Amino acid sequence: MDRVIDFLKACRTFYVATVDGDQPRVRPFGAAARYKNRIYIATNNQKDVFKQMLANPNVEICGIAPDGRWIRISGRAVADPDLAAKRRMLEENAPLKSMYSLDDGIFEVLYIDQARAVIYSFTAEPEVISL
Repeated sequence: MDRVIDFLKACRTFYVATVDGDQPRVRPFGAAARYKNRIYIATNNQKDVFKQMLANPNVEICGIAPDGRWIRISGRAVADPDLAAKRRMLEENAPLKSMYSLDDGIFEVLYIDQARAVIYSFTAEPEVISL
């Protein structure tokens, strides 16, 4: 699990793909955290991406590291109202503090349930990481 979070943080920007009706949608994200042995991401509940994850929780995350390897994480996004999860996200991702607070009514964290991660490279076999 730590390896996946560390990889996403090394990417700095990673992309979350959602489904909007029958259309795929992809957006840049930059905050990830580990909490209760789960991968967490954060967003604003006023954004379409949040609404799409509630309507269809199937997501895929993709990021590329500075060394050229990339990761793909698939699973189901689950909104978590736990204040401790939100606190962890803010602690591990300081830039979020300029956008959100624990009680602002818009800050949301989601964990990736049934997650599967694979790290790819042009020079090595894909590495499946058990989550």
